[in-house]
Amino acid sequence: MALRDKYDPSTIEHRWYAHWLDKGYFHSEPDEREAFSIVIPPPNVTGVLHMGHLLNNTVQDILTRHARKSGKNACWVPGMDHASIATEAKVVKRLREQGIKKGDLTREEFLAHAWAWKEEYGGIILEQLKRLGASCDWDRTRFTMDPGLSQAVTKVFVDLYKKGKLYRGLRMTNWDPEAQTVLSNEEVIHGDEDRPLYHVRYKVEGAEEYLTVATVRPETIMGDTAVAVHPEDERYAHLVGKQVHVPLTQRTVPIIADDYVDKEFGTGALKITPAHDVNDYEVGQRHQLDTIDVLNADGTIAEVAGIFVGEPREKARKLAAKQLEADGALVKQENYRTSVGRSERTGAVVEPRLTLQWFVRMDEFAAKAMSAVKREDNSAGEVEFHPPHFFNMFRQWVGPDKVRDWCISRQLWWGHRIPAYYVDPSGDEGSAADSSSETRIYVAETAEEALVLAKAELGDHLTAADLKQDEDALDTWFSSWLWPISVFDGLANFTPGEPFEPTPGSELAYYYPTDVLVTGWDIIYLWVARMMMAGEEYTGEAPFEHVYWTGMVRDAQRRKMSKSLGNSPDSLALLDKYGADGVRFGMLSAASAGGDIVFDAPLDPKTKQALDESALCDQGKKFCNKMWQALRLIEGFETHSEAPGAVEALAIEWITHKFQLTLKHVEADYKTFRLNDALAKLYGFIWGDFCSWFLEMIKPGYLDGKPQPIAQEVRDAATAIFSDLVNVLHPFMPFVTEEIWHQLRERKVDVCVAPFPQATPYDEHKIARVEAVKEIVSRVREQRNSKGLKARDVLPIVTANGAHPVVSDAGLSEMLQKMAYVTAVEVSDEEPPTGVSFVVGTDKFFLALAEESVDVEAERERISKELDHQRGFVKSIEKKLGNERFVSNAPEAVVANERKKLADGQARVQALEESLAGLQ
Repeated sequence: MALRDKYDPSTIEHRWYAHWLDKGYFHSEPDEREAFSIVIPPPNVTGVLHMGHLLNNTVQDILTRHARKSGKNACWVPGMDHASIATEAKVVKRLREQGIKKGDLTREEFLAHAWAWKEEYGGIILEQLKRLGASCDWDRTRFTMDPGLSQAVTKVFVDLYKKGKLYRGLRMTNWDPEAQTVLSNEEVIHGDEDRPLYHVRYKVEGAEEYLTVATVRPETIMGDTAVAVHPEDERYAHLVGKQVHVPLTQRTVPIIADDYVDKEFGTGALKITPAHDVNDYEVGQRHQLDTIDVLNADGTIAEVAGIFVGEPREKARKLAAKQLEADGALVKQENYRTSVGRSERTGAVVEPRLTLQWFVRMDEFAAKAMSAVKREDNSAGEVEFHPPHFFNMFRQWVGPDKVRDWCISRQLWWGHRIPAYYVDPSGDEGSAADSSSETRIYVAETAEEALVLAKAELGDHLTAADLKQDEDALDTWFSSWLWPISVFDGLANFTPGEPFEPTPGSELAYYYPTDVLVTGWDIIYLWVARMMMAGEEYTGEAPFEHVYWTGMVRDAQRRKMSKSLGNSPDSLALLDKYGADGVRFGMLSAASAGGDIVFDAPLDPKTKQALDESALCDQGKKFCNKMWQALRLIEGFETHSEAPGAVEALAIEWITHKFQLTLKHVEADYKTFRLNDALAKLYGFIWGDFCSWFLEMIKPGYLDGKPQPIAQEVRDAATAIFSDLVNVLHPFMPFVTEEIWHQLRERKVDVCVAPFPQATPYDEHKIARVEAVKEIVSRVREQRNSKGLKARDVLPIVTANGAHPVVSDAGLSEMLQKMAYVTAVEVSDEEPPTGVSFVVGTDKFFLALAEESVDVEAERERISKELDHQRGFVKSIEKKLGNERFVSNAPEAVVANERKKLADGQARVQALEESLAGLQ
């Protein structure tokens, strides 16, 4: 069948992916081979493919395919996270659209709706990943609320409680009034925003004197329980201990002195509202102040406030400002830039709120995680970061005095319900799960086990009806931190409270620890550090050996790409337009481990929304087509049985040795996770060396308008080399390489599972001799272009170096004549009267041109610029060699190489000076 004129990914990608699945190439079972395992950072069950997913999963697929082709038993486990807050919000919204309120449903009824939503919409992103070519073991797809994984979560909760590493306490927490749940500190995104700053005066009781405070939250004034000043502030020393009237209320509160107050900031006086500010709460604890919560869970004003009851906090803020002004208590209002915390999931402004929650004690866990990471000097630790400098960020979250206890309870129904059961011995049913000192807590895997514990303490009269299970669900990350263990059912036989013993011969024993984790630095603490903590706690080993940190995908203005900004192209549209290989190429070309990716999607000049376009992805698409045209060229060669000519033999020798050199460097890049560098090397070799040079060197001439045949040996060599190239490129661009692999010749093995080529010894001299001629050819072509000469007009060429290889070696001489369209190199000390010169290495060459072709002034300018460049180069080497410390401490081979570079540079300067003198 004739090959298409252009490569068309739409005709092959689905076909090859279906073929790979049908062959079971991606499925893994433990066997005698070395395991390579990697677990996907589970995308939210609500998710769809975005630019970050494209990058992250491309990197994972490259590593997995490379391992599979290297003879390892590669296992890439896919899956989804139940995403408690995000998913519950979507279900609540859907119910609201149907006229149903969550509060009107029982927990069981709501969960039935949530599971129905999950079955309908969950996992879309996993199907989309197949479009990218992700070679996941889809038979192993896991969900964080699968029975086995849920059981693991329960076991770990019970175990940590028994060990005293998990507790319940009344603490100031972050509250999302939209999702109506507590959040951990890491789920609050802080950013500067413009807010009105209100200066409000508080009248001192029994005096015609006022204290003025500044606040951005006048709607919380009704919760004030003190006004604080610094103990050393002489302005207010006489007022400490007195009372002030709280505006908008009928109450008075004390004026207190506390070191927390900055007497240099603002008026030096602060309103203290313990229920609505973390620092105020701590001040309140020190001074035994009352705590008045004036906000309901949904962010509306509570009845205890006595004013603006039921109003949303934003509206109440404006109403409070108007009322303060009407009462004469508002001194002034001004614009103010302040830090505001918003919920990572809903975007709502977070409220500090005193709530009863479950926490994990983190000090011991954090110490284990810190000790597990290798430092930049490779000291300590099992886990190697790529790049290593991310340990500094890791330490900022996990280091001593940095980590805080982890709040793991959420006021949600979708998720893992907390396995804690409450009994109130007084029989007060309503207080069973509150903070009453009488309440007994029983943590167990099941209600039946909890009842046994309760009876042992309180008596056999208790029944299941006396127990009330905690209504809250666990933080989603509490299941995700077990992911590398639970996906292999590692905790199935674990008994809480007893030492963990991995089952011999189990999947956990075979696949764990995993080889590498690929993830973004934004969840360095939320997920990565916590997985390390769980791994060390339950297996004694970190869950992975390497962490490849991807950067954030940003636009040209370095803004993070997001739907809300409209600066991100549609991932699926990119795949449609450029093909999976083109998109993979584009993403990886812009990515280095740890560095942010500036993706080149242009914006529509009218709408300012991102267009579904990318020059990088287009470059990838063109690369596919370049290889396709090389395939068509090779397929079109007619052959003869004679031996190869000198140029063809030279080409085969050169490309073979240079491929081995390239392969060596690519393998080194894999080991250091410099995947973008490996792709750049392969791109340069295939496009430049193979397509632009090798194929041109072996390409036959024409006779009577028809291409002449080439030696069968040459065509076979071209096919073999191209086969090796698509084999090595396959992990990066799997579809086009599989297609070309099979088009080149009949195969019994797909390139997807064909052994990865192993680097063999190469001869640098055999590479260098052709590279030198390539440079001469390039310089001749430059001269043709600059002079406007026809590409195939044969020009005489002269050199004074009669020992130069292009003079003495038939193959090199023929290569130069064929590729540069010049005569055989003439040896002469006489420069052509009308010609141009150029220097390659330390040798000077002349092209003889017609007199009218030479612009002496332009030639003088060109040589002068090159001479300045070479003089600068020589000066820099002389400076380095003049440094005694460098000469004394550097290896002898390095110093010798620098001296050779100096001698060569000086020879080039001399040759250029002579050429310039000849133009005077």
